[in-house]
Amino acid sequence: MSDPTYPPLDRLKPVAFGLWIVDSGPIHAAGLPLPVRMTVVRLADGGVWLHSPTRYDARLHREIEALGPIRHLVAPNVGHWTYLKEWQRHCPQALTWAAPNLRERRQVRQAGVRLDRDLGDAAPPEWADDLSQVVVPGGFGFREVAFFHAASATLILTDLVLNLEPEKLPPLMRPLLRIAGATAPDGRAPIYLRLVVRLRKRDAARAAAQLVALSPERVVFSHGAWFDRNGTAELRRSLRWLLD
Repeated sequence: MSDPTYPPLDRLKPVAFGLWIVDSGPIHAAGLPLPVRMTVVRLADGGVWLHSPTRYDARLHREIEALGPIRHLVAPNVGHWTYLKEWQRHCPQALTWAAPNLRERRQVRQAGVRLDRDLGDAAPPEWADDLSQVVVPGGFGFREVAFFHAASATLILTDLVLNLEPEKLPPLMRPLLRIAGATAPDGRAPIYLRLVVRLRKRDAARAAAQLVALSPERVVFSHGAWFDRNGTAELRRSLRWLLD
């Protein structure tokens, strides 16, 4: 049986000074098992910032708290909010930040997830010294907020790139996902998301150009093999459907 994940799971993995990832999963989307990843940043004020929190794990919580107090939980697009409520329960002091339009989603309201602040193109004072951000728009209310950690030259995305390794996927799904353009080494956003983002192509292309202009050394995202080197070239290749 194929395993799409990247063990060890639910543990901090250092990426660069002040930045870690946590691999978790699998989650299931339309019957497809997917790996999922959280990014953790220690801010200059000593607080910790969690991007797209994965499932709650008490040992992981203790590992993160050893870095500093968890002050920010970030839902970076309208799809990545599922585990927020459990982290909120265990981190009542943390502020929860929502991508544009997330609070309008009926599923979010029904789940009783607390959303304290909304994200925009400008980084809030709470992390402006550490992270800049860009909103990538799409149709039907889709927004993804991308973040750049200047100290490590790391771009933090969510679903704008999928780079699933074929050998980790169910055999019957491999050709379909390759046709959809979501498999390594040439992973892109999934085809349905490309269609949605193209509904706002002019604005989205402008945002994508901003991301490439940041010249990231590495690019971390939620699903698949992230770009641990040659980040700018890999990003430009992966976003060519939007930039061309």
